[in-house]
Amino acid sequence: MNIPERVCVGAVVGAFGINGEIRIKSFCSIPKSIGDYDQLTDETGSKKFKLEIIGPIKGGFSARIFGIKYRDQAEDLKGTALYVLRSEMPDLGDDEYYYSDLINLSVFDTGGIKLGKIMSVNDHGAGDFLEIKALGQKNLALLPFTKKSVPTIDLKLGRVVIDPPKGVFDSDEAEEPPAPKSYMELGDE
Repeated sequence: MNIPERVCVGAVVGAFGINGEIRIKSFCSIPKSIGDYDQLTDETGSKKFKLEIIGPIKGGFSARIFGIKYRDQAEDLKGTALYVLRSEMPDLGDDEYYYSDLINLSVFDTGGIKLGKIMSVNDHGAGDFLEIKALGQKNLALLPFTKKSVPTIDLKLGRVVIDPPKGVFDSDEAEEPPAPKSYMELGDE
């Protein structure tokens, strides 16, 4: 399995104030710990950021990035995902993982049939969901990320076993309703 070198720990969601402060959303299990990393980067690792948390605000934190002094500079960072090298992340136990470890894992049902692969893990406000690119479907399937729906995660084998609720993997194509019968056809019955 290909484990990513960098892990996304947050994102810049906008400017805050007029002196170059930013709004950030943390993806860390202890949200404020995003400020504990010595250096954050963009996805490629080419841009480096030193973050200083100012304080909590609705939906995240206000923060400063070294070298950003003006609001327009802060606004230019909006949408930037903040990454840290995996080697700087805390060590996890055997049965623990980072959400980024799940991306691109194969998804199987409890009967061993391959259903697709995980594209992302998101929180849409009602808990975490797996976005799955299902085989034979145009749209991504959204699966609640619960122990009931996702009983097995095997990073060594690069697979996740799921027990999806009814309707998660229904075909995108609705069945065509039968054509209405004409009066002539009804008389033949």
